Parts: sequence; structure tokens; C-alpha cells
Amino acid sequence: MKLFLGVDGGQSSTTALIGDETGRVVGIGRGGPVDHVGSPEGRATFLNALSVSVGEAQLAATTAGTEFEAACLGFSGGPANKEDLTREVVKASHYFITHDALIALQGATGGEPGVVVISGTGSIAFGRNAEGKTARAGGWGYIFGDEGGAFDLVRQALRASLQLEEGWGAPTQLREALLKETGAQSANDLLHRFYTAEYPRSRVAALAKVVEETAAQGDEPAGLLLAIAAHSLGTLAASVRKQLFVEHTPVLVSYAGGLFKNARVLTRFRLLVELEEGGQLVAPKFGPAAGALLEAYRIAGVQCSLKGAPEEK
Repeated sequence: MKLFLGVDGGQSSTTALIGDETGRVVGIGRGGPVDHVGSPEGRATFLNALSVSVGEAQLAATTAGTEFEAACLGFSGGPANKEDLTREVVKASHYFITHDALIALQGATGGEPGVVVISGTGSIAFGRNAEGKTARAGGWGYIFGDEGGAFDLVRQALRASLQLEEGWGAPTQLREALLKETGAQSANDLLHRFYTAEYPRSRVAALAKVVEETAAQGDEPAGLLLAIAAHSLGTLAASVRKQLFVEHTPVLVSYAGGLFKNARVLTRFRLLVELEEGGQLVAPKFGPAAGALLEAYRIAGVQCSLKGAPEEK
């Protein structure tokens, strides 16, 4: 029995799925985050996360030491400098090492052509058409882009708080909510904390919940920030769609990432996607790890339906 491997390596955790040649998932494993591999510490973190997740999946599938027919691994930050390290842990006849946006697309659409928009700490849209051509929009990082991501949402909320503190901003409860959540004395104090190692991007992005909660309480500036985020994400989707698909033809558009759990963001995003003729917003069919497994089948030329993939949390 030939076996296939799909891995989603992210900034918070790593998930590995093993499937048999019929498309049935026979092993699931989880490990820690995949870090940048430019330093010895980063390489050690990478190898540990991959070894633990793949090893746990092999143990569940009772296939320890098996060479896979094909393995697809999608990593946050892309595949650069990760292939040699991957081959130390994973033995396969065919490898495809790629970025997390591609496997998110494969999972969300179940392997069908389309577009996926990801809104996590940052944001990016990625698509692939029936001819295999790919395109992206966004994903340029927290300084030059990532509009519609959680970090940018919090950045805009802090800007609104600073403006209020200086006497020229619109009335909003965002300032008080952020100060209460962080224990900062002022928006200016919080600004300076955000520039320290105490507040890495992931911790700043986690404060997006404060913006969502404030908007839910009827705060208009907070609600406007969510609307702007949704509009940015819709613009990314439209850009990729325009690059890959003929105008007005049916196109599947899906989504991934924590900000889409907000009903206000998702509703407005749906409106923007379906406003364009042919736009069809669909809930993600599978998660990124399952998308990586589907891609492993694809590169091996195996056609099958995925069965037993875990639900996304």
C-alpha cells in the first residue's frame, strides 16, 4: 500500500496527515511551530516540529520508517532554505515543498481551481486556475502590506486611540478597551510597548479580539475598522481573480484565518465577492494540512476523494 504525506507548517503549530492510496487519512500528528531557519535555533525548532508531527502521524498509522510515495509540505514564510532540512526527516519518492497559501487553497476548494483569501496575523490572496497558472495579491508583510490582517487591524485601532488621546480623533471606546486589556497607562505607552520584544507581532495581532468586542458593543469607529478590513480582503480576492479567470465566469472563492470567524467581516466579504458576476463564496472544505495531502496525491498522479480528514479548529 502506497502512502502519501501532507504537512501544514505554521507559525503556531505544525500538522501532518498520512493518507493511503484510496484517499483515506490513516494518521494524524501535530507538533510545534515552524520557525525561521536562518539561525541554529530556528533550524532546531523546524526539525523538532517536523519530526514530532510526522512521527506522531506515522505512529498512528503504524508506518514508522516508511518512505512515502509523495509528500507535500507547505510552510509559513515559503519553502526557502527548507528543502534539505525536510529531506532529513521525510523520505519520499516525490517531494513538493511550497508555501502555506497554496495548501490553504487546495484544502479550501477541495483541490478545485479558485481563489483563497487568508486573514491571520497578516493577509494574502492566492489562486490557481484550471490550466495550473497561479497568482497572488498581498502578503507583503506588516510594514508594507497585510491589509485586512489582525496585526493591521490592531495597528489601525491604536492609531485611532492615539488620535483620540491627542484630541483630534473620533470618539471611540477602543482606547479604553486596549488599555484595559494590556494594562498600559496610555495609548502612547502602548505604542512604545509595541516596539519592544515584549510584544511580537503575534501578540499584537491577538488584540484583534478587542477590536471585535468593541465593535459588537456598538462602537462605530471599531465597526468601521472591521468594514475596512473586509473591503481590503475583498480587493485582494478580486485582484487574483482578475489575473487568472475570464471576467464574469464562475469562480470559487474561499477563505481561511481567524478574522473570518467574525460574522461582520465574513458577511461583508461575501457581499463584495458575490457582487461581481460569477463570484461564489464557499466555506472551506478542508484545512491546509488536508490541502497539502491533496497536493501530494496530485503530484503523484493519483485521483481520489479525501476521507477522514480532521475538522479545522
